[in-house]
Amino acid sequence: MSRAERLLDLLQVLRRHRHPVSGRLLAQETGVSLRTLYRDIASLQAQGAPVEGEPGLGYVLRPGFTLPPLMFRDEEIEALVLGMRWVAGRTDGPLAAAAGDALAKIAAVLPAELRDRLDASTLMVGPAGTVPDGVDLSALRGAIRAQHKVAIRYRDAAGAGSKRVIWPVALGYFERVRVVVAWCEARDDFRHFRTDRMEALTLTGERYPRSRHALLRDWRTAQGIAPAA
Repeated sequence: MSRAERLLDLLQVLRRHRHPVSGRLLAQETGVSLRTLYRDIASLQAQGAPVEGEPGLGYVLRPGFTLPPLMFRDEEIEALVLGMRWVAGRTDGPLAAAAGDALAKIAAVLPAELRDRLDASTLMVGPAGTVPDGVDLSALRGAIRAQHKVAIRYRDAAGAGSKRVIWPVALGYFERVRVVVAWCEARDDFRHFRTDRMEALTLTGERYPRSRHALLRDWRTAQGIAPAA
């Protein structure tokens, strides 16, 4: 790997982390010695990259920094195409259309050689076998983004119906079903709701009292899931 490629790789690693990362961990992730890592950090800083931190405290890339959209390796192109194809085949109409639009925008800024690789990707997604959703997922995603409560009519696996007011914080896309992670006011705890078992959804327009990030952090803790990097 050339030095320029190594510096780009280091920037990509820094972009994946929202909090300061130790030099030792960065060296491990980029496959270089700690001494080389420190030299690379200094080179990036000298070239104007907003990398903040110092040895012993860790390093972080200041938000807002962007790289040219042309630096894609073959594996990155394949990951983009495969991911977009999965979204197009496994999600609702608006999100599937958005995946196609995003891929078209990426293709538009790629040089011809990389655009050809994008079009010629041989990674495929198998036929979908998803269960139909009972509610409008685009409305549900909007409520999650706005941090708004929603009222739902729900039928559980045993067929029992109930009405709930929930605070949706995340939407999980599995191979066959979609599952909402939410705080349930009736249970005063986190619950998971399959969207194919939702019979009605009403947008309340009422903001829930805690931030979505704090709720999601608490849910991760309750599930024993490590916090996001």
